[in-house]
Amino acid sequence: MTSVDVHQHLWTPALVAALRARREPPFLDGWTLYLHGEPPYEIPPADHDIARRAELAAADGLGRVLVSLSAPIGVEWLPAAEARPLLDAYHEGSAALPEPFHAWAAACVRDIDAIATAKDLDRGFAGLQLPANALADAAGYARCAPLLDLLEERDLPLFVHPGPAPGEPEGPGWWPAMVPYVQQMHAAWFAFRAFGRPRHPQLRVCFALLAGLAPLHGERFAARGGGSEIDVDPGVFVDTSSYGPRAVDAMARALGTGAVVQGSDRPYAEPPLHPGFGLGGAAAYAFRIANPRRLLTGRNEPNTSK
Repeated sequence: MTSVDVHQHLWTPALVAALRARREPPFLDGWTLYLHGEPPYEIPPADHDIARRAELAAADGLGRVLVSLSAPIGVEWLPAAEARPLLDAYHEGSAALPEPFHAWAAACVRDIDAIATAKDLDRGFAGLQLPANALADAAGYARCAPLLDLLEERDLPLFVHPGPAPGEPEGPGWWPAMVPYVQQMHAAWFAFRAFGRPRHPQLRVCFALLAGLAPLHGERFAARGGGSEIDVDPGVFVDTSSYGPRAVDAMARALGTGAVVQGSDRPYAEPPLHPGFGLGGAAAYAFRIANPRRLLTGRNEPNTSK
């Protein structure tokens, strides 16, 4: 019975070196990250110290931690010739991480290459992360269909994470996380319902940050002609990253506790002090153990009762 966090970020030396080798965003100057659409961001080096992060995972009681490429950096949206060195560095470093770390693969969404992604998945990655703004409409699902077909063929899950913030950096530092990221997740949730699920009936998918709270708009969805309130899809999950008891409680009421998985977004946020978010021990077990198992394997926790 392994406790799982499905959403953390851990930059390996290979990825750091690849980002420092660039001179145009996204790039690192020392430990300062430069991106389009966001102000320069000072990264604490300790946040990506592998030994320290392993100690934190152990202290949190986690037996498995899934790390992913930070999609807001925008690597996936670069032309293939620019994206590939960064993707290779990410996959090389992540595949070599010690326990309890495992990882989501990443892929270029500007120039789709399912063959390259298949080779990356061959290295044992848990599934594939794609940026939410690549899956925000019918055109996005048509473009990414070869990647999603590949996941269905291999019975591997998709992880949808906010992509780059658009435009130039304006306003306070929290703006990208609170506005563009949430908007992207909201759009991706409804785009999956409209375009993704009909095309990919067997695909398991997890939406970061509670899908931008999009499932809570079920009443409006029904009122605007979308049909009944959002049906529970057993292959769809949401992670808890950056949210607390009120939002998680509301999401569990909307989708059921079986749809919620723990995802902390560490180092940008911390895992919850109470894994069940005040909903009790059964919820904690579901969020950390049973639901991540179904997301990652498609199977329920083994029944050990006699």
